[in-house]
Amino acid sequence: MAVSYIYAGVARYRGGRLGGIFRRRADDHDANWEHLTDRLPEAANVQAITIDPNERGVLTMGRRTDPTAAPTRVAIGSASASVTATSKWSITIHPTRPGILYAGTSPVGVWRSKDGGDNWMPMQKLSVPDRLSMPFPCRVMRIAVDPSHPGELYAALEVNGVMRSLDAGESWQDSSDDLIRLSNQPHLRGRLESHSESEGMLDGHAICVSAADPGAVYLAIRMGIFRSANRGETWEDLGIGRFAPYTYSRDIRVSPHDPRVLYCCLSIAAKSAAGALYRSGDLGHSWERFDHRIAPHSTMMGVSIDPRDPWRVCGVARAGLVLATEDAGRTWHDYALPDGCEDVYAIACG
Repeated sequence: MAVSYIYAGVARYRGGRLGGIFRRRADDHDANWEHLTDRLPEAANVQAITIDPNERGVLTMGRRTDPTAAPTRVAIGSASASVTATSKWSITIHPTRPGILYAGTSPVGVWRSKDGGDNWMPMQKLSVPDRLSMPFPCRVMRIAVDPSHPGELYAALEVNGVMRSLDAGESWQDSSDDLIRLSNQPHLRGRLESHSESEGMLDGHAICVSAADPGAVYLAIRMGIFRSANRGETWEDLGIGRFAPYTYSRDIRVSPHDPRVLYCCLSIAAKSAAGALYRSGDLGHSWERFDHRIAPHSTMMGVSIDPRDPWRVCGVARAGLVLATEDAGRTWHDYALPDGCEDVYAIACG
């Protein structure tokens, strides 16, 4: 039986000593973390890692380097990885066309590969309304492809809402007007770095689409979890606060084994000392805490489901704690990343 691993992507934006990709065996609770450095710069900042479900041992990841350089393909340990040498914040493998990959960048842009990551081309520039002035460039945090309508793509932007494409990424439209409308509700107003109370509703972190809910889109933002029933035309608050004590959401994923099952991570804020993993078995109508109340001591940043093992789920906290279950949440283990990993962005297992 092939070995499964847990991968963590680490950056150094907050002064940590270490960045890059770290890996450990998923089935060995005493294993040490490996720092995968083969052909990666010492100062790599990794924001995204994606396991390819079609080829064991292949992963893609994003790192911040020269924004003018062309994409390349490098080897990482025993795996190969597709790397774009822009400031890449997200990577998505097409769910029904395995050779097609999409990458989201900062400043806002989308790249596409048709050959599994060997070669990349920038797609048409996204026309993003200039709504907010933030202390960092807007970035594409997640790209989702509708498995039932493979030409429909959705992108979550930090901080500028949602974009969609109905022609496989050839053109893009803004899908944020209704998010701005919702920000008129007092409990959905949120302003930290800009002049606008809509900032919190436009602070997109993750987006996903389920084959069990055709035409619907699920969005994780600063103000909670939201759903569009009509391809991003309008949005509704799923009311995650009815089930959890905090609503700041950094990630949302559809289970690759059951399209009715969603996972999300919730925290108090981007800089906080509390967070948790939650699971929904009914497409977000109800949620339950999934992590046996392990204290992460920082903001929960991501959740990953092993594409080959429905029992294995992992989560990661910003300060470097990885949570993992191998029996669908009945028991949990926590693994601290090495000292110096202080700004963890990504988690993947497989």
